[in-house]
Amino acid sequence: MNKVVSKYNSLKHYQWGSACDGWNLVEDESLSVKQERMPAGSSEELHYHQRSQQFFFILKGIATFEIEDKIFEVKEQEGLHIKAGLKHRIINNTKADLEFILSSQPSTINDRINL
Repeated sequence: MNKVVSKYNSLKHYQWGSACDGWNLVEDESLSVKQERMPAGSSEELHYHQRSQQFFFILKGIATFEIEDKIFEVKEQEGLHIKAGLKHRIINNTKADLEFILSSQPSTINDRINL
């Protein structure tokens, strides 16, 4: 069924990490689309996905990504594709909130290995 969604009208709101927020916009076995917010100075745990590839699109702020021991800085209105199997994490090294869209194909449900 079609439904207009946003972080204010999401399928589900969840919290993760240290005070990070997420909103499910699409949640299907074959595709997941989320909007997430990370407060200043927060980061996620290094991990990888065996099956899921991901695309991050930055809406607000500057994201730092660690992917296989390399560092990438991604600014507002820029995106980054991460292929399945690559060790990665996102970090907010700034003093402002970071907001982004995260698309995963297929969904990362039961496909996250923390390191």
